[in-house]
Amino acid sequence: MTLQCIVLDDYQQAAVRYADWSTLGSAVAVTVLSEHIEDEDALIERLAQAEILVIMRERTAFPAARLRRLPKLRLLITSGLRNASIDLNAARDCNITVCGTSSASEPPAELTWALMLALARHVPQENAALRANGRWQSSVGTDLHGATLGLLGLGKIGKQVARVGQAFGMQVLAWSPNLTQARTLEAGVVLAPSKEALLEASDFVSIHLVLGERSRGLLGAADLARMRPSAFLINTSRAAIVDQDALVQALEHGRIAGAGLDVFDLEPLPPDHPYRRLPNVLATPHLGYVSARNYTSYFSGAVENISAWLAGAPVRTLT
Repeated sequence: MTLQCIVLDDYQQAAVRYADWSTLGSAVAVTVLSEHIEDEDALIERLAQAEILVIMRERTAFPAARLRRLPKLRLLITSGLRNASIDLNAARDCNITVCGTSSASEPPAELTWALMLALARHVPQENAALRANGRWQSSVGTDLHGATLGLLGLGKIGKQVARVGQAFGMQVLAWSPNLTQARTLEAGVVLAPSKEALLEASDFVSIHLVLGERSRGLLGAADLARMRPSAFLINTSRAAIVDQDALVQALEHGRIAGAGLDVFDLEPLPPDHPYRRLPNVLATPHLGYVSARNYTSYFSGAVENISAWLAGAPVRTLT
């Protein structure tokens, strides 16, 4: 009997290009959905016959109520080894195996610097002016050399961002609730005494924390008010770490110079969202993990997960 596998939210149809699904033979029939399905009932109807789902990060969430409406589902594969939008306890109760894949930390670190550099040197505005009317040198850039980079989080990605900052000649500070002096010394950065001190001292603040109960809403209106009016905020981690209403207010009123954002409370970003009109926002459509290397890891890993599960020995299990 052929099992039905659906790959969700593959906007670029990358699954078929970055993995060899033919190795599954006739055991699995694979369907790729490139359009996001927002309506709950329409989504359930489309997925009702699938025994296997492959999902991309948190593009489509799987809370308990949704999992219970998919009685045929037996294997759920997420890109990466962490996905806060899956109710793992409910999956276990529904007898659904959840597996992850490997992923590289370099792509989000690289995008962080793409956003930071573009903000500092006004690259989007200068490019648009040059293309539109040939306008020459309409802005003055912010120097990185000698500036202070504040990192909220110093894990794998944070450390990579720190190394690049140091290469640019920046002073790098770091803070997180559990960050120790030993870890900052190992990375060659300065441990900020507090979140508040880091925000007040930094010319660029970049977020590299895992979203959890302690980090949700970590930056609110009072925190953003501590930042310098000339400072930039970069978030390639998770939108919910920052109070989004407070950030919009800070940007609208020029309380900070700008923001480079790759993650949002609603994805894809709605047409009327303020981030799509604010001139001091550089927004990218959640590209942090979107690279050839990561897509190869994700989708090849998904094929491996399916093969292992079919053989009765699932790998990289999260439940």
